[in-house]
Amino acid sequence: MRIWVDGVIGDEHTAKVPVVDRGFLYGDGVYEVTRTAQGKCVDLGPHLDRLERSAARIGIELPPRDAIIGAIHATLEPEGESYVRVIVTRGAGEMGLDPALADRPRLVIIVRPLSLPSAALYEHGASLRIVSVERTSPRALDPAIKSGNYLNNILAIAEARRSAAYEAVLCDERGRVTEGSSSNVWCVRDGEALTPPTTVGLLPGITRWRLLQLAAEAGVPAREVELMPDDLRGADEVFLTSSIRGVLPVSKVDDHEIAVGPVTRRLLTLYEDFLRSGRL
Repeated sequence: MRIWVDGVIGDEHTAKVPVVDRGFLYGDGVYEVTRTAQGKCVDLGPHLDRLERSAARIGIELPPRDAIIGAIHATLEPEGESYVRVIVTRGAGEMGLDPALADRPRLVIIVRPLSLPSAALYEHGASLRIVSVERTSPRALDPAIKSGNYLNNILAIAEARRSAAYEAVLCDERGRVTEGSSSNVWCVRDGEALTPPTTVGLLPGITRWRLLQLAAEAGVPAREVELMPDDLRGADEVFLTSSIRGVLPVSKVDDHEIAVGPVTRRLLTLYEDFLRSGRL
């Protein structure tokens, strides 16, 4: 693992931030996660665009984009594929909730070897549990802000794991499906790939956005539509998308078995072809 903190590259044993950093104390920061393919960060531009939107929404001034890109490239391992996490906290300073107490934003880059789900999960599918933990209301904290405040998601995945499920699915206060704890959720009905719209309160995933583009280019029907839990349980196919996992098939939602079908296979192939295409 290689970790950049304010211009110094260390590892998980030597890299340090002050314990009074607001990212540590309050989750007061924003972040992005991507991976490399053929040594290049996948969709880095869109990820940094979203980082800028998140930071603007909570009033954090980011370092210049060129400085962030330079820090990423300096931290990347020269060989093999990598997981890349970019974090910007509001900084340290006098303790207290008031953002004006912060001194200056702090940039952290974490790079580690890429670790993907097992081949068996891509072949046979993962299990989902629709949990009782509700997605944070956009009126409280807009889920479109990718911040370090992740307790809602942690509680959701903890509930799913108690049921031996791979991933949690969260619904909003009206019972509509929003997203997974660290993924976007899709289902297939009558040959059409469906995913919840951002209006239900979810993080608009970069891989979700990319897959909608790839599907349109390939003539695979795909659109945003509100979904309820029974839409997933009774779907022809279900799959997840995320920046690290790409397209991951699902074989079980709660106690309902789901086939890993041709639309999911087609979209998985489209995304893998994209990673090999040089269009990153």
